[in-house]
Amino acid sequence: MNNTLKVPEAELYYEVRGSGPLLVLVGAPMDADSFAPLADLLAGDYTVLTTDPRGIKRSTLNPGGTSRPEQRADDLARLIRHVDAGPAVVLGSSGGAVSVLALAQEHLDVVRAVIAHEPPLDRLVEDGDELLAKSEKLMADYLAGDVVGAWQQFFQLANLGVPDEVVEMMFSGERDPQQVASERFWFSHEMRETITWTPDLAKLRTANVVIGIGADSTGQLCDRTSTALADRLGIEPTRFPGGHTGFADQPEVFAEALRAELKVLHQPR
Repeated sequence: MNNTLKVPEAELYYEVRGSGPLLVLVGAPMDADSFAPLADLLAGDYTVLTTDPRGIKRSTLNPGGTSRPEQRADDLARLIRHVDAGPAVVLGSSGGAVSVLALAQEHLDVVRAVIAHEPPLDRLVEDGDELLAKSEKLMADYLAGDVVGAWQQFFQLANLGVPDEVVEMMFSGERDPQQVASERFWFSHEMRETITWTPDLAKLRTANVVIGIGADSTGQLCDRTSTALADRLGIEPTRFPGGHTGFADQPEVFAEALRAELKVLHQPR
Protein backbone atom coordinates (compact mmCIF):
# COMPACT_ATOMS: atom_id res chain seq x y z
CA MET A 1 0.00 0.00 0.00
CA ASN A 2 1.32 3.43 -0.99
CA ASN A 3 -0.04 6.49 0.76
CA THR A 4 0.74 9.93 2.17
CA LEU A 5 0.44 11.51 5.60
CA LYS A 6 0.43 15.22 6.36
CA VAL A 7 2.76 16.24 9.19
CA PRO A 8 4.00 19.66 10.35
CA GLU A 9 5.63 21.46 7.38
CA ALA A 10 5.54 18.35 5.17
CA GLU A 11 3.60 15.56 3.52
CA LEU A 12 5.21 12.14 3.81
CA TYR A 13 5.09 9.40 1.22
CA TYR A 14 5.11 5.91 2.71
CA GLU A 15 4.61 2.27 1.76
CA VAL A 16 3.29 -0.62 3.83
CA ARG A 17 3.67 -4.28 2.84
CA GLY A 18 3.21 -7.62 4.55
CA SER A 19 1.71 -8.56 7.92
CA GLY A 20 2.92 -9.29 11.42
CA PRO A 21 4.90 -7.19 13.93
CA LEU A 22 5.74 -3.71 12.68
CA LEU A 23 9.20 -3.17 11.21
CA VAL A 24 10.22 0.27 9.92
CA LEU A 25 13.12 0.66 7.46
CA VAL A 26 14.34 4.21 6.94
CA GLY A 27 17.25 6.19 5.58
CA ALA A 28 18.25 9.80 5.11
CA PRO A 29 18.63 10.81 2.38
CA MET A 30 17.86 7.30 1.06
CA ASP A 31 14.20 6.94 0.09
CA ALA A 32 11.71 4.08 0.30
CA ASP A 33 12.89 2.60 -3.01
CA SER A 34 16.35 1.97 -1.51
CA PHE A 35 14.77 -0.40 1.02
CA ALA A 36 12.23 -2.05 -1.30
CA PRO A 37 14.18 -5.29 -1.98
CA LEU A 38 14.83 -5.79 1.74
CA ALA A 39 11.23 -4.92 2.61
CA ASP A 40 9.92 -7.46 0.09
CA LEU A 41 12.08 -10.18 1.64
CA LEU A 42 10.76 -9.46 5.14
CA ALA A 43 7.09 -8.84 4.32
CA GLY A 44 6.20 -12.51 4.77
CA ASP A 45 6.73 -12.22 8.52
CA TYR A 46 6.47 -8.50 9.28
CA THR A 47 4.38 -5.47 8.48
CA VAL A 48 7.11 -3.40 6.83
CA LEU A 49 6.84 0.39 6.67
CA THR A 50 9.17 2.37 4.42
CA THR A 51 9.10 6.08 3.66
CA ASP A 52 10.76 8.92 1.80
CA PRO A 53 12.11 11.31 4.47
CA ARG A 54 10.79 14.87 4.40
CA GLY A 55 12.01 16.86 1.40
CA ILE A 56 13.22 13.76 -0.44
CA LYS A 57 11.68 12.38 -3.64
CA ARG A 58 7.91 11.94 -3.09
CA SER A 59 7.76 13.50 0.39
CA THR A 60 7.07 17.19 -0.09
CA LEU A 61 8.12 20.01 2.19
CA ASN A 62 6.66 23.46 2.68
CA PRO A 63 8.84 26.35 1.46
CA GLY A 64 11.52 27.08 4.02
CA GLY A 65 11.06 23.72 5.72
CA THR A 66 13.97 21.90 7.31
CA SER A 67 15.05 18.34 8.06
CA ARG A 68 16.54 18.03 11.52
CA PRO A 69 16.83 14.60 13.16
CA GLU A 70 14.20 15.62 15.74
CA GLN A 71 11.77 16.49 12.94
CA ARG A 72 12.40 13.22 11.13
CA ALA A 73 11.91 11.37 14.43
CA ASP A 74 8.58 13.13 14.95
CA ASP A 75 7.61 12.18 11.39
CA LEU A 76 8.39 8.53 12.11
CA ALA A 77 6.42 8.59 15.36
CA ARG A 78 3.41 10.02 13.52
CA LEU A 79 3.70 7.37 10.79
CA ILE A 80 3.91 4.54 13.34
CA ARG A 81 0.84 5.83 15.16
CA HIS A 82 -0.95 6.34 11.86
CA VAL A 83 -0.50 2.76 10.61
CA ASP A 84 -1.55 1.62 14.09
CA ALA A 85 0.55 -1.55 14.13
CA GLY A 86 3.21 -0.66 16.70
CA PRO A 87 5.22 -0.65 18.80
CA ALA A 88 7.83 -1.02 16.08
CA VAL A 89 11.35 -2.17 15.63
CA VAL A 90 12.90 0.62 13.58
CA LEU A 91 16.04 0.17 11.52
CA GLY A 92 17.66 3.35 10.26
CA SER A 93 20.77 3.50 8.14
CA SER A 94 23.23 6.38 7.73
CA GLY A 95 21.29 9.61 8.30
CA GLY A 96 18.29 7.40 9.00
CA ALA A 97 20.25 5.90 11.90
CA VAL A 98 20.45 9.37 13.40
CA SER A 99 16.69 9.74 12.86
CA VAL A 100 15.94 6.55 14.79
CA LEU A 101 18.26 7.50 17.64
CA ALA A 102 16.29 10.74 17.98
CA LEU A 103 13.11 8.65 17.83
CA ALA A 104 14.32 6.48 20.71
CA GLN A 105 15.13 9.59 22.74
CA GLU A 106 11.83 11.40 22.29
CA HIS A 107 9.18 8.83 21.30
CA LEU A 108 10.03 5.70 23.21
CA ASP A 109 6.34 4.80 23.49
CA VAL A 110 6.12 3.85 19.80
CA VAL A 111 9.27 1.73 19.56
CA ARG A 112 10.15 -1.74 20.79
CA ALA A 113 13.77 -1.23 19.74
CA VAL A 114 15.87 0.78 17.31
CA ILE A 115 18.72 -0.48 15.16
CA ALA A 116 21.04 2.38 14.24
CA HIS A 117 23.07 1.16 11.28
CA GLU A 118 26.21 3.29 10.81
CA PRO A 119 25.08 6.70 12.15
CA PRO A 120 27.45 9.48 10.94
CA LEU A 121 27.82 11.24 14.29
CA ASP A 122 30.97 13.24 13.62
CA ARG A 123 30.83 14.97 17.00
CA LEU A 124 31.68 11.71 18.76
CA VAL A 125 35.17 11.24 17.29
CA GLU A 126 38.36 13.07 18.23
CA ASP A 127 38.81 14.73 14.83
CA GLY A 128 35.19 15.85 14.69
CA ASP A 129 36.01 19.55 14.23
CA GLU A 130 38.28 18.77 11.27
CA LEU A 131 35.65 16.49 9.73
CA LEU A 132 32.96 19.14 10.06
CA ALA A 133 35.19 21.78 8.48
CA LYS A 134 35.78 19.51 5.49
CA SER A 135 32.05 18.80 5.30
CA GLU A 136 31.28 22.52 5.29
CA LYS A 137 33.66 22.96 2.37
CA LEU A 138 32.18 20.17 0.28
CA MET A 139 28.62 21.38 0.97
CA ALA A 140 29.59 24.89 -0.12
CA ASP A 141 31.32 23.54 -3.23
CA TYR A 142 28.24 21.54 -4.17
CA LEU A 143 25.90 24.50 -3.75
CA ALA A 144 28.30 26.65 -5.79
CA GLY A 145 27.97 24.20 -8.68
CA ASP A 146 30.92 21.81 -8.27
CA VAL A 147 28.79 18.68 -8.04
CA VAL A 148 31.45 16.14 -9.02
CA GLY A 149 34.14 17.74 -6.85
CA ALA A 150 31.84 17.82 -3.84
CA TRP A 151 30.96 14.16 -4.20
CA GLN A 152 34.63 13.25 -4.62
CA GLN A 153 35.36 15.05 -1.35
CA PHE A 154 32.42 13.31 0.31
CA PHE A 155 33.55 9.80 -0.60
CA GLN A 156 37.12 10.59 0.44
CA LEU A 157 35.98 12.00 3.78
CA ALA A 158 33.82 8.93 4.44
CA ASN A 159 36.71 6.60 3.46
CA LEU A 160 34.38 4.80 1.06
CA GLY A 161 37.08 4.18 -1.53
CA VAL A 162 35.16 5.29 -4.64
CA PRO A 163 37.66 6.28 -7.38
CA ASP A 164 37.38 9.86 -8.64
CA GLU A 165 36.72 8.72 -12.20
CA VAL A 166 33.80 6.58 -11.01
CA VAL A 167 32.36 9.55 -9.12
CA GLU A 168 32.63 11.64 -12.28
CA MET A 169 30.72 9.01 -14.24
CA MET A 170 28.03 8.84 -11.55
CA PHE A 171 27.41 12.55 -11.13
CA SER A 172 28.15 14.24 -14.47
CA GLY A 173 26.07 14.49 -17.65
CA GLU A 174 22.31 14.23 -17.83
CA ARG A 175 20.73 13.21 -14.54
CA ASP A 176 17.23 12.57 -13.23
CA PRO A 177 15.77 15.95 -12.14
CA GLN A 178 14.04 14.44 -9.10
CA GLN A 179 17.26 12.80 -7.95
CA VAL A 180 19.10 16.09 -8.36
CA ALA A 181 16.43 17.96 -6.39
CA SER A 182 16.63 15.44 -3.51
CA GLU A 183 20.41 15.59 -3.58
CA ARG A 184 20.43 19.37 -3.44
CA PHE A 185 18.00 19.34 -0.52
CA TRP A 186 20.31 16.96 1.32
CA PHE A 187 23.35 19.19 0.84
CA SER A 188 21.32 22.30 1.71
CA HIS A 189 19.09 21.21 4.60
CA GLU A 190 19.92 17.71 5.85
CA MET A 191 23.59 16.77 5.86
CA ARG A 192 24.80 19.43 8.31
CA GLU A 193 21.82 18.88 10.60
CA THR A 194 22.57 15.15 10.67
CA ILE A 195 26.33 15.04 11.20
CA THR A 196 26.31 17.74 13.91
CA TRP A 197 23.55 16.08 15.97
CA THR A 198 24.64 15.03 19.46
CA PRO A 199 22.82 12.14 21.13
CA ASP A 200 21.50 12.25 24.68
CA LEU A 201 23.36 9.24 26.04
CA ALA A 202 21.36 9.08 29.27
CA LYS A 203 18.10 8.80 27.34
CA LEU A 204 19.48 6.26 24.90
CA ARG A 205 20.66 4.06 27.76
CA THR A 206 17.01 3.69 28.83
CA ALA A 207 16.00 2.49 25.35
CA ASN A 208 16.59 -0.79 23.55
CA VAL A 209 19.28 0.34 21.11
CA VAL A 210 21.34 -1.78 18.72
CA ILE A 211 24.32 -0.19 16.97
CA GLY A 212 24.92 -1.84 13.60
CA ILE A 213 28.14 -1.69 11.58
CA GLY A 214 28.81 -3.25 8.20
CA ALA A 215 31.23 -6.16 8.18
CA ASP A 216 33.00 -4.51 5.23
CA SER A 217 33.07 -1.01 6.78
CA THR A 218 36.21 -1.39 8.90
CA GLY A 219 38.21 1.82 8.92
CA GLN A 220 35.50 3.92 7.32
CA LEU A 221 34.19 7.07 8.98
CA CYS A 222 30.85 5.54 9.96
CA ASP A 223 32.65 2.58 11.50
CA ARG A 224 34.47 5.04 13.74
CA THR A 225 31.42 7.09 14.66
CA SER A 226 29.29 4.00 15.29
CA THR A 227 31.98 2.39 17.43
CA ALA A 228 32.32 5.62 19.41
CA LEU A 229 28.59 5.67 20.11
CA ALA A 230 28.53 2.00 21.12
CA ASP A 231 31.45 2.60 23.49
CA ARG A 232 29.68 5.54 25.14
CA LEU A 233 26.52 3.49 25.55
CA GLY A 234 28.47 0.55 26.95
CA ILE A 235 27.22 -1.92 24.35
CA GLU A 236 28.84 -4.13 21.73
CA PRO A 237 28.05 -3.19 18.10
CA THR A 238 26.37 -5.79 15.91
CA ARG A 239 27.98 -6.61 12.58
CA PHE A 240 25.71 -6.76 9.53
CA PRO A 241 26.66 -8.08 6.08
CA GLY A 242 28.18 -5.71 3.54
CA GLY A 243 29.25 -2.13 3.97
CA HIS A 244 27.53 1.19 4.51
CA THR A 245 24.73 0.29 2.07
CA GLY A 246 24.71 -3.46 2.72
CA PHE A 247 20.91 -3.44 3.08
CA ALA A 248 20.65 -2.44 -0.59
CA ASP A 249 23.77 -4.12 -2.03
CA GLN A 250 23.18 -7.53 -0.42
CA PRO A 251 19.51 -7.58 0.61
CA GLU A 252 19.22 -11.37 0.85
CA VAL A 253 22.06 -11.90 3.30
CA PHE A 254 21.25 -8.66 5.12
CA ALA A 255 17.67 -9.91 5.58
CA GLU A 256 18.95 -13.14 7.13
CA ALA A 257 21.07 -11.22 9.64
CA LEU A 258 18.24 -8.83 10.40
CA ARG A 259 15.80 -11.70 10.96
CA ALA A 260 18.17 -13.16 13.54
CA GLU A 261 18.41 -9.81 15.31
CA LEU A 262 14.64 -9.31 15.21
CA LYS A 263 14.06 -12.67 16.88
CA VAL A 264 16.18 -11.50 19.79
CA LEU A 265 14.51 -8.09 19.96
CA HIS A 266 11.01 -9.61 20.04
CA GLN A 267 11.80 -11.83 23.00
CA PRO A 268 10.31 -10.66 26.31
CA ARG A 269 12.73 -8.39 28.17
